[in-house]
Amino acid sequence: MHWLDVGVLVTYFGGLFAMGVWFSRRNVDVEEYFLGGRRFKGWVIGMSLVGTSISSITFLAYPGDAFKTAWLRFLPNLMLPIAVVIAAYFFLPFFRRANTTTAFEFLEERFGPSIRVYGAIAFIVAQVVRVSLILYLISLVLQEITGFNAVWCIVIGGGVVAAYTILGGFSAVVWTDVIQTIVLLAGGVVCLFIILLALPGGLSQLLDVAIADGKLAFSELRAGELVPVGWNVGLSSKTATMMLLVGLVSWLTEYSSNQNTVQRFCASRSDVEARKAMFICAAVSVPTWAFFMFLGTALYVFFQVFPAPEATEALNGVRKAEEILPFFVTGYLPPGLVGLVLAAVLAAAMSSTDSSINAISTVSINDIYQRHLQPHASAVHYLRLAQIIALAASLLMMGGAIVLTETDAKTLQDTATILTSLLGGGLLSIYLIGFFSRRGDARHVLFGIAGTMVFTGWTVLSANGLLPSSVVYPFDLYYTSFIGNVVMFVIVYGLSLLWSSQNKTGT
Repeated sequence: MHWLDVGVLVTYFGGLFAMGVWFSRRNVDVEEYFLGGRRFKGWVIGMSLVGTSISSITFLAYPGDAFKTAWLRFLPNLMLPIAVVIAAYFFLPFFRRANTTTAFEFLEERFGPSIRVYGAIAFIVAQVVRVSLILYLISLVLQEITGFNAVWCIVIGGGVVAAYTILGGFSAVVWTDVIQTIVLLAGGVVCLFIILLALPGGLSQLLDVAIADGKLAFSELRAGELVPVGWNVGLSSKTATMMLLVGLVSWLTEYSSNQNTVQRFCASRSDVEARKAMFICAAVSVPTWAFFMFLGTALYVFFQVFPAPEATEALNGVRKAEEILPFFVTGYLPPGLVGLVLAAVLAAAMSSTDSSINAISTVSINDIYQRHLQPHASAVHYLRLAQIIALAASLLMMGGAIVLTETDAKTLQDTATILTSLLGGGLLSIYLIGFFSRRGDARHVLFGIAGTMVFTGWTVLSANGLLPSSVVYPFDLYYTSFIGNVVMFVIVYGLSLLWSSQNKTGT
């Protein structure tokens, strides 16, 4: 790397660490460490939510997907504003009414302590797997750009995140997310600007080629050809309508049961500021996702005009499509700008991993340790243990990423998806029943969890060819989560009709 790029990265890392040290002075109890004293304004939380929702998937996978295919997978994101409006006026009051700290306190209030513990454990396991995978993917980019050993890339990137997150707590996470969101957007803008400067016809040429080749359509790649999808309703293949429905379910789940998101609701200084944060997140996130999809389209046009063997291999599937942006950065950006874009890549990962580390610590203390193991310890005791848990989560993240370097990445990514589906499937239905119905108790929900796990297990076994063809799932795997929520709702609500509830605490 050029010394200018190294200088940019060192400055970036140093600034993040300094913020962690600065905010560490405020951390005197877990209320401060987990929620920053509940004093944040809406615009700060809103930008932090953007940083949390925009991960390495946005910076690498979206451009890669648009480069290789088209804009079909952007469709689910269009449902975020609708989900935000629903969550802001119907979900938010449940989390703000009693100084809530985690999303899972509501589950105990409504269904009992066993469901709260289930939700907490499912979240912790899913987040450890998720952050390990994110750090591993980012280490591949770091390795390609810097030439460092993969393990060193993991240790350096993970170590910086761990340091400012453990030291600074939630305040450091929120403010570094704001900075990282700005850096990420700046890195993307730089790449697009360089492409437009290089194309002889500029923006008009970019649009002409993209439209002529169908790169701006809602299409799916089938047998090497881009095929526009229909708007019909069905489960056997991807359609535009179903992709929107999947997006709505996904975002409603995010805003009802994801601690990374709910924790920010609770840290806002008022209901009004929390709603403002949600609206800002939607207003910034959707255009940002569209921008990075467009960046992928721009990369496609660029390499049509200036062919490169590596780009052709990414189109043909010889290389992963996610490698196209790092290849462009290393080969076509001048010194100094490479460092900026690399900082943006790191920002995309850090803004997700720091939130998850802090959330794992919050849930572990609040929903498990303080609730069931040591309910009467001192504030200092809980604070020190929270920092130890954050350190443990960071070490698990780095250890998991290192394991991934020695294993088939695709297999491990599939495993991560399977674990998340098995443990977290149907959570939206549990919350919806809890929010809007008096029916259902812990017994019904436990049966629903078991039924949803059986359903998910069936799809996993079918997808891996371990079941006879006569019992293989008849739907596109993209809809597994959506169908899982239907299964959960039918079991829980159905059993509540047949088997009377023991509690009537719902609203």
